[in-house]
Amino acid sequence: MEYQILNTSTCLLVLLVFIPTGLGICPSSCKCSGNDRNVDCSGRNLTVLPQGLQDNLTYLNLSFNQFVDLDHQLTRFTNLRTLDISNNWLKNVPAHLPKSLWELYATNNNIKVLQKLDTAYQWNLRVLDVSRNMVERAVLINNTLSSLKFLNLSSNKLWTVPTNMPYNIETVDLSNNFLSQILPGTLVRLQHLTSLYLHNNKFSYIPDKAFDQLSQLQVVTLYNNPWSCSDNQNIPYVLQWVQGTAARVVGAPCADQPWPWASTTPAPTQPTALDSSPMIKGTKAADRETSAVAPEPTKVTKTHKQFKAKEVTPLATQSHPVLLPGTDRPLLHSPDGPQEAAATRTIHIQDSTEGNASLAPATGSSTTPMTLSITSGMPTNYSKMPQSTTTTFREEEATPSAPDARAPSGASRWEMGLLLYLAVLHAVA
Repeated sequence: MEYQILNTSTCLLVLLVFIPTGLGICPSSCKCSGNDRNVDCSGRNLTVLPQGLQDNLTYLNLSFNQFVDLDHQLTRFTNLRTLDISNNWLKNVPAHLPKSLWELYATNNNIKVLQKLDTAYQWNLRVLDVSRNMVERAVLINNTLSSLKFLNLSSNKLWTVPTNMPYNIETVDLSNNFLSQILPGTLVRLQHLTSLYLHNNKFSYIPDKAFDQLSQLQVVTLYNNPWSCSDNQNIPYVLQWVQGTAARVVGAPCADQPWPWASTTPAPTQPTALDSSPMIKGTKAADRETSAVAPEPTKVTKTHKQFKAKEVTPLATQSHPVLLPGTDRPLLHSPDGPQEAAATRTIHIQDSTEGNASLAPATGSSTTPMTLSITSGMPTNYSKMPQSTTTTFREEEATPSAPDARAPSGASRWEMGLLLYLAVLHAVA
């Protein structure tokens, strides 16, 4: 009887020792939730994994600690979905990570190379964040990471855009690197890419057809790059792509500079039929001279017209255009502003009938003189009168049958004779 009691006590002691480890009681240096499957051990200055972690963890946060190497230490967590190892002293991505991972955060470490074996068997990985490290080279194996949607390699030391990125990827952040080139075919397969961040790099141009296959792209950042805006052989592609893409471009290259191949000289305007007239050309030149003398606008409206004086003969009609170019006239200060002084021009137009002499030999009518008087602008004695240009035509006709006004009459002849007679008598006396 005593022997049975002793055996029972021994079994209870063994259970008390091993049950905590088997049940996975939360380690004292961590915080646990979700039946101890979500463990947060961040900010504990840990250098090794804490004791008591159960194997069926789904979330493990080891950030802000002093880990230097975690190779082969996380393989047993076969149900792990999210692993955060950011802000440690890791020199590489831990080897042999569980293949069940969905999200891996390894920011702000000392990782220099992203090896191909680091991600070779991560078929379920959806988020990979290795930003703020010293990665100089990222090697990805073709047709791996088939579930990856988000790749963050920003704030590293990359010189070339990584090749063999998974074709299903949707967001790629390569900002704050030293990227200066994109190898041919690097982005060809990324037909599901929606966001591409390339700002704060060393790009001087984008190779031809590099962005042509990004049919689903919604946003791309290109600011803070040393674009060679004067390179008319390489830069035109990205400038034309920016103009034609439906994506939102943040920081379009050379936006504040003219395109090198675009001519800055405006195309010459074709003269119209109205401008080709010599009269219009002369009028425009006169207007330019007038505006140079008086830059202030006046209230007098100048109307340039073409006047034609016509002479009608019994058998033929002759028309002669008269060109009236503008002249510079002084301005008068009126209550409504500066006005132009009145200028009157009188032009006598007389057409010879030599050309029509043979056509009208029997008429015997003399040439009809015409006087053209044009008064423009304002009169010198300014008054409240409509300011317009007035044109007056005066036609003077000479009638052949009218008596000569200069012929002396009979009374005049008698008076002259009497005066002559009196002058002779005075001389004799």
